[in-house]
Amino acid sequence: MTTEIYLDGNATTAVLPAAIAAAADAMGQRYGNPSSSHGTGLKAKVLLDQTRACAVRLLGVGDGRLMFNSGATEGIQTAVLSALVALRERRERGEAIGSLLVYGATEHKAVPESLAHWNRLLGLNLTLQKLPVDQDGAHDLAQLRALAPQAALVCTMAANNETGIVTNLAAIEVLLAETGSAAYWLVDCVQALGKLDLDLASTRIDYAPFSGHKLYAPKGIGMLYVRAGAPFTPLIMGGGQESGQRSGTENMAGIAALGAVLSALERGDTFRSHHQLASFRARLADSLRAALPGVVFNNPFDKSLPTTLNFSVPGLSSRELMDVFDAAQVRVSSGSACSAAKAAPSYVLDAMHAPLWRSAGAIRMSFGPLADEATIADACRRIERCGAALRASCLIPSERTAVPHDGLLQLGVEGACSWMVLDAASRSCIVIDPLPDMIARIESYVRCQNYQVQAIVSTSPDVDRSMLISALGRHVDCHAATDAYGWPSAVHAIQLGTQTLLSVADGAARHYLLGDAADATLPPQAVRFVFSARPTVEALRPLTCAQTLLCPTRDEHNQFCVGMAAPAAAEAQAALQLDSAALDVFLQAHPNAELIDVREPYEFAATITPGTAGRSARSVPLSRLAEHASSWLHGEQTPLVFFCRSGNRSLKAAQLLRRLGHGQAYSLNGGLALAPLAHAA
Repeated sequence: MTTEIYLDGNATTAVLPAAIAAAADAMGQRYGNPSSSHGTGLKAKVLLDQTRACAVRLLGVGDGRLMFNSGATEGIQTAVLSALVALRERRERGEAIGSLLVYGATEHKAVPESLAHWNRLLGLNLTLQKLPVDQDGAHDLAQLRALAPQAALVCTMAANNETGIVTNLAAIEVLLAETGSAAYWLVDCVQALGKLDLDLASTRIDYAPFSGHKLYAPKGIGMLYVRAGAPFTPLIMGGGQESGQRSGTENMAGIAALGAVLSALERGDTFRSHHQLASFRARLADSLRAALPGVVFNNPFDKSLPTTLNFSVPGLSSRELMDVFDAAQVRVSSGSACSAAKAAPSYVLDAMHAPLWRSAGAIRMSFGPLADEATIADACRRIERCGAALRASCLIPSERTAVPHDGLLQLGVEGACSWMVLDAASRSCIVIDPLPDMIARIESYVRCQNYQVQAIVSTSPDVDRSMLISALGRHVDCHAATDAYGWPSAVHAIQLGTQTLLSVADGAARHYLLGDAADATLPPQAVRFVFSARPTVEALRPLTCAQTLLCPTRDEHNQFCVGMAAPAAAEAQAALQLDSAALDVFLQAHPNAELIDVREPYEFAATITPGTAGRSARSVPLSRLAEHASSWLHGEQTPLVFFCRSGNRSLKAAQLLRRLGHGQAYSLNGGLALAPLAHAA
């Protein structure tokens, strides 16, 4: 089986083999409670003390506190609580404390969320003040200088999790001293561990949280540094563990694993040097430039960790880039892993004044200091494969003309749909209801396929088509007279190879009928599709047949199309989905079943996973689903098993076929992520 290339190290890392062994030893041999005074407990306490001592040396803790906890979020909560409790006590004593809780605009969301939470619960009612950054992600020191006299707490991170940009902590420390600020200082050091030299006690940093799983330790183990003399309030009270700083029986397996990582870091014989990591990043960047024309890097490399690249590609969304990389088993992220599931621009890049297309389309590619030569070389090869797949699918510029496609293509954005009718033989097409957001995509597709656009029509009158006409240039005939809907005035029907498109008036709206016909006539039984802004079945029934599909210009619920026939009886949801075990049984019972990959063509082309189901799959992307659904409704119904990366898109495809009356449509639950399938190369 092909090995995945994991390039999402800023989100989490694999666990170091030595850390796994140390955790197993702690659970199997040194399983005592370190608070117990007997021999078994003392063995565990020695392990606890050894790990802490190693961390103290590595981080330069000096006389400060260093406690183990569950990770960075708990550490941030503890630090914020400690600072704000002290501020409240000082204010109650009549001391001036400042009115602002200042945090960097690119901080991890855990920081402002914690500030707001404890500020409210403690009744301080201080003002949360976001500190701007410049286009390179550096904090606005002039603004900080103005805010410092009123700051009660300042929060800045050592290195950003999305961009890897390193904060100039020394400059901030000097500024706080020059302004005489008495503010407490919290520095999120999560991304710094193992990548930046730290000597905490030599700074005025009051609080520094760490998380083990960012550097090859398991999840659920972390540390918090508190400067000697800085105020401290325990977040968790109870049995008094960690010298009363953090109650609860210690996570000895996690501490042992973290100790193994820290020991390796201290020895210096395990992790790559800064120079080696920088050379790896340079090679990845070169491959991205070669594979993805116009790629823009959102983080200045000379100001960032050598393990992080953040980039955007003109004309490509982060979802498309994520999908093509995932198909090639290159694991990347669209920003912070905590928010990657949310379809929103990166707030980090927004704060850096990046244009919307860059912040909305950004990809983070990050690796840990264990990365090796073979992994980087393989990653570069797969990046090139992804670029070739995107070029073949007309999503990025190509020097060669792509193989032309036939049939019907749907282009959707935020519930609205554009449609393209394609004819490969004549290299021509028709555009129906072009959306402004799809102009660049339509232009790229037409130019890449070298099509001639015969018409650009709309289902509503007086739609502005000038921008698309201008973008298409010589690929569209803009000289023919048209009516308010873009329909050529001098023709009754538009012939596109064997396909015929007719225009039907309906008050202020317009319907378009598409079907196979040898001439300009289109009898109802030949109508395969109707395009309409207001598809009303009864009004269209005399013009269509039971197999005709209504293709709307609005599709908020991802239905793709609607059948003219009466809706099929609802099937039980459980019968619609197959897990990997049920799939094997199903395929044995249905040898004629087809496996349908509904991912987009660029994903299908980039896929390198060998099959385990023993069969190849047919590529039918969701953007072409309406066309294929029409074919599947004619003749004998072959069992269809749809799959995609996660199971979400395939479920929509199976639901459509069931609604249209195809009773043997199924979705593979969990998709390729849980049950890799064979595919046709």
